[in-house]
Amino acid sequence: MSLAPTRIRPGAPPRSSGRPVVLATLGVPIDPDASSFAVDSAVETGRELVVVNVTRLEPLRLSIVMGYDALPELTPEVTASLRRSAELARSLGVHVERLRIRSPRPMEALAELVAEVHPGLLVFGPDRRVLRRRRYRRALQAVRARVTCLLWVPSDATG
Repeated sequence: MSLAPTRIRPGAPPRSSGRPVVLATLGVPIDPDASSFAVDSAVETGRELVVVNVTRLEPLRLSIVMGYDALPELTPEVTASLRRSAELARSLGVHVERLRIRSPRPMEALAELVAEVHPGLLVFGPDRRVLRRRRYRRALQAVRARVTCLLWVPSDATG
């Protein structure tokens, strides 16, 4: 039995129905090493890149009624970081989806997203220089405990 060769139109990025690469942060800019690794992985495998910013939504009814749950990212640095990662991937022919998840339980929300998306790789990349050390360590432990896909963290990550 022989397989038919795959045909790719010139100039069109290859479409993949495989498992995407997920790049996640926690309301802080993305670590540059994590961004590079996620984009490189998506390019090399021909997979979609899902850039996710998971932030805490305080359970205040008034916040939701007033529309504070729909505000742009927390700071211009976070927005610029997410945009840089997405634009770099798009410039290399990768299909990119950007998501923002606001939840009273951000780590549970990230675990639910990973369970829905079924990524081949989760790049956990909040910038540790901005995120408090203890919060980062707890978040990393929660990710390791709840996620069953391949996980990549920057080399000097603690936890």
